[in-house]
Amino acid sequence: MSFKDRFQGKDYLTLMDWKKEEINYILDVSADLKRMRMMKQPHEYLRGRTIAMVFEKHSTRTRFSFQAAIAHLGMQSFYSTPQTMQLARGEPIKDTARILDRYCDGLVIRTYGQEVVEEYAEYMDSPVINALTDLTHPCQGLADMLTMRERKGRLEGLKLAYVGDPWNVCQSLMVGSGIMGVDCYVAVPKGWAPNEKITKFATEHAADGGTQMVVTDDLEEAFSGADVVYANTFHSMGHKDIEERKKAFAKYQVNDETLKLAKKDAIFMHCLPGYRGEEMTDSVVEGPQSAVFDQGENRMHTEKAVLALFIS
Repeated sequence: MSFKDRFQGKDYLTLMDWKKEEINYILDVSADLKRMRMMKQPHEYLRGRTIAMVFEKHSTRTRFSFQAAIAHLGMQSFYSTPQTMQLARGEPIKDTARILDRYCDGLVIRTYGQEVVEEYAEYMDSPVINALTDLTHPCQGLADMLTMRERKGRLEGLKLAYVGDPWNVCQSLMVGSGIMGVDCYVAVPKGWAPNEKITKFATEHAADGGTQMVVTDDLEEAFSGADVVYANTFHSMGHKDIEERKKAFAKYQVNDETLKLAKKDAIFMHCLPGYRGEEMTDSVVEGPQSAVFDQGENRMHTEKAVLALFIS
């Protein structure tokens, strides 16, 4: 079986399902597809295929990056929301899944519960691609790793400092760091912590690889000597305790002074959308160390790689 055959027809639900060499291969394919896009070389490898897109959560980057990637690959996409489908009147997911499977060669889904994407995957033979759940954001994780690799020339041995909501993006970074050999420091106030299952997985993989996986309330500890400083919002979609979170995280802003705690050549990353003046200042996101827009672009290239490798 060739390396590429490891992916064909499989689901892409979480980075936890993949080994280091497999993630590196996806990143290599992403880089190649990015080069082809820049050279305006056609790459319609999936012409004639169709893919369903079911988005329960609002989206800018995920929707446009996927639809652009799908178009570049020569596919046709069908976008919908649960509110405009029979799911809204109570049709079971397992019925919807089996019907979509008859029409399309895959499903891209952005929703709340990880159990939702897992149920679609159970009842569909075609690949299901997780475009975000509350637990994990594996497509963002790939784009983040590609960006770090482009800017720093490697992943192994880097120190990543994350500050912000310890939710899906944070948890994907923890998993990716643990697998790929990146020291990962998550700075959050006491009482706020990532998912226990994710933390256990990431910590065990970091230990196996001889790297650090640290959750701390000490911003200086996290940022000191960091190659990458990664900010995220203090409150995410679906959270009701917004004001409580703003108050708890107020001291964890990435600004010109806190960024100086990292290495001089550190890059600044943010998955966006962001709140300028809360988790980051305008001077940081617009500054010379910012990689946020390259990072946003890389969503398209890494998602394109997943589509090209996973769709049969």
